[in-house]
Amino acid sequence: MGYRIAVVGATGAVGRQILDALAESSVPADDVVALASENSVGKEVSFGEDQTLKVRDLAKFDFSGVDIGLFSPGAKVSAIHAPRAAEAGCIVIDNTSQFRMEPDVPLVVPEVNPEALAGYTARNIIANPNCSTIQMVVALKPLHDLVPIRRVVVSTYQSVSGAGKEGMDELFGQTKGIYQMEEPKPSKFQRQIAFNVIPQIDIFMPDRSTKEEWKMVNETKKILDPAIRVTATCVRVPVFVGHAEAINVEFEEPLDADEAREALSEAAGVIVLDRAEDGGYVTPLECVGENAVYVSRIRQDHSTDNALNLWVVSDNLRKGAAVNTVQIAEKLVETYI
Repeated sequence: MGYRIAVVGATGAVGRQILDALAESSVPADDVVALASENSVGKEVSFGEDQTLKVRDLAKFDFSGVDIGLFSPGAKVSAIHAPRAAEAGCIVIDNTSQFRMEPDVPLVVPEVNPEALAGYTARNIIANPNCSTIQMVVALKPLHDLVPIRRVVVSTYQSVSGAGKEGMDELFGQTKGIYQMEEPKPSKFQRQIAFNVIPQIDIFMPDRSTKEEWKMVNETKKILDPAIRVTATCVRVPVFVGHAEAINVEFEEPLDADEAREALSEAAGVIVLDRAEDGGYVTPLECVGENAVYVSRIRQDHSTDNALNLWVVSDNLRKGAAVNTVQIAEKLVETYI
């Protein structure tokens, strides 16, 4: 039996990736509907190798009869239309930040906590975590299963595509303009992003952390283990696609780097490329278009007891957003509906 599936925010960078990932997935889709704002109605988006979908108006769309809704329209839009879809009987998998920390909404990474999906019936809504959180917990899960993690210190190097098409356009425009002797004018970002790094992603919170850092802390606790202590510094870098993270992990007991390397090599969704030689690691450039989480630079931290360092890279538009959303749908179909 096939399903009727709505892709909400279909014209955005993540929405287009969701359509690609859905076409590649095991989810049997008899009918796929592309939805976006009124301004995008009538535009065409690709689905699979040979199908084109005409975008319909989200505000006027009746979700009755839709089995699964894959949402990525922005948090404010999801706040309005995800509950409307859920009330109509559509199971919503939402890629925005709107519902992630609500206690009756599962926050799911299929390789990490698929059992949480059982809670979807409370609201008919499932939340997709933040991109930087997803790749980190996929790498931490097999290690946490070996030896409980006590504390995580993570510094991120996040690409401009995390801020959407506007972020990518700003990096391109500023880079081109600098070579033409034009003064860069920040718009999407707080400072010039070309040839620079910016230690702020999202707004500042009362404790002086940014909201992106707050998300990584609290989402990791909800997904992996509330006992884990997490501190994060999130930085925007002049890379178009692909997030990287330098992660320091402190365990309750000793864990050898070779044992960690073996566990990660066998873990679902993880590819280890870790050679102690020039170029023996993965950078964001190599992960673009890929679905895996790549782990490199696995090594002991000799400055403290029971700690390892990791370098973790993933395509934030694929595994960090669209692919994880579709993998949730695959697991939902396989196990629950």
